[in-house]
Amino acid sequence: MTLVDSNVLLDLVAADPQWADWSIASLEAARLRGPLFITDVVYAELGVRNQRIELLDEFVAKAGLELVGLPRPALFLAGKAFAEYRMKGGTRTGVLPDFLIGAHAAMTKLPLLTRNERRYRTYFPTIELILPVSAGPG
Repeated sequence: MTLVDSNVLLDLVAADPQWADWSIASLEAARLRGPLFITDVVYAELGVRNQRIELLDEFVAKAGLELVGLPRPALFLAGKAFAEYRMKGGTRTGVLPDFLIGAHAAMTKLPLLTRNERRYRTYFPTIELILPVSAGPG
């Protein structure tokens, strides 16, 4: 089982010239190991790129993704990790989704397929990250 981050799926939606091939290959490899999950937060982030819910649901189904809700302990952990980020001087305010996704992976002990290494490694060091070799700072 693998949890999939928004950036990997957005690579497919946007046909990103740098990352789409890696994201497709990584999704296929993860699918061979078991089901692919997205959190409701990832679903919401994908919704930004879709005009209708039916189109988003079609994409999710074609990609073979299962939608799972965030467990309450993960919500709490995300809030604590975000508070720590802010106390350490983090100024970006639009990063809470990353903390929710990271906390979900940490609480469920699912590996996370992502290109965003830095924040996940810093605030959720126990999660297994599936990353490209040159993921960059995230």
